[in-house]
Amino acid sequence: MQEPTTRPEERDAARLLSAAAVRERAHGLLRHGLAGRLDHFAVDIERLDLCADEVVATTRANYPDLDIPFHARWRHFAAGGIDRWEAVAHSVAWPDAAAMARAAFDLAVISVLLDAGAGPGWRYQEGRTGETYARSEGLAVASFDMFIGGAFSSRADDPFRADADALMAFEADELARGFQVRIDNPLVGLEGRVALLNRLGQVVADNPAVFGQADDPRPGGLFDVLAGEASGDGIAAPRILEALLRHLGPIWPGRIRLGGVDLGDTWRHPLAAAADATNGLVPFHKLSQWLAYSLIEPLQGAGLTVTDIDGLTGLPEYRNGGLFIDTGVLRLKNPADAGAAHAVDSRLVVEWRALTVALLDEMAPLVRTKLGLDAREFPLAKILEGGTWATGRRLARERRADGAPPLTVISDGTVF
Repeated sequence: MQEPTTRPEERDAARLLSAAAVRERAHGLLRHGLAGRLDHFAVDIERLDLCADEVVATTRANYPDLDIPFHARWRHFAAGGIDRWEAVAHSVAWPDAAAMARAAFDLAVISVLLDAGAGPGWRYQEGRTGETYARSEGLAVASFDMFIGGAFSSRADDPFRADADALMAFEADELARGFQVRIDNPLVGLEGRVALLNRLGQVVADNPAVFGQADDPRPGGLFDVLAGEASGDGIAAPRILEALLRHLGPIWPGRIRLGGVDLGDTWRHPLAAAADATNGLVPFHKLSQWLAYSLIEPLQGAGLTVTDIDGLTGLPEYRNGGLFIDTGVLRLKNPADAGAAHAVDSRLVVEWRALTVALLDEMAPLVRTKLGLDAREFPLAKILEGGTWATGRRLARERRADGAPPLTVISDGTVF
């Protein structure tokens, strides 16, 4: 009899490297929450309608015409009403649409990997405008400035790229300078961010057949991978995520491995039951899904059609999660937990993130109904942008002077 091509544990691990697995495990924990079986959170599903009202109010305020783009890194590159990438894209004589797409992929990959929470004290002052930005917008503008300045390129004649050689050699003091980090302007997880870029460079260098199909190995080589996997001119959004998890899995630091497969943003919870080796494991793939959303527009710009965008999940991060706590949909069983800092692998944080993913799914039809739109007109990517993320930020500012989320998570700069 012919030997199987993969061991059972490898096949089990592969099933966790998908948006479908994120959704399945998240809804499983929501069912436990509704039954009162979670250790840390009670779920008041009756308050979800009021939460949807808050999201609708934010959406109408931010986008009165309901012409809402997808939730993606490109929105942050346009902070302050300045479309920075659009200006660069139209100033360069790209040889073809694929070359521009590779550059856009390079920028998106680098910026998203640097997008874990900055912490409340960090700020970035943009030289060209004099404007100061914090949090996600600040991280985006800072990484954009470094990118167009050639910080991630090993070619002086081609700054608008990131490549393996430059990423492997990238050092913490370079990021500190570029992000204006000082004692009085601290950035959470600086070393972790740099280590992530170094590992990215190594993975890209080690896999030229993947990342170097049309150029020297670079993260933007993923464009050629996805274009090659397209059926006709179409590719499903979950396939983008699966390609990212398949090819970039080894960049994630020292986490769970199953059957020799790196599981990335996957954590343990005893109620996440499964009848295979993935029993007790809960995947989220937050940064990878954020990146998948952010690669949709470059693919579209190169002439590809991206389908099944709702196949991706909502993002399990602190703005979306804070939305449900601040509207009372989620309640801490132990109020003292609000004043503590929690490790990202703690059962409390795993519950919070899983409930966030599942509740975003549950709330989406409520928001659509209130706006008079259907799922085709208003996919989850637009609800997030319209949307849940902005409402979570707004409520945080209304409830806490520093705009911080309702829970504090100890981050190493590679998760949130």
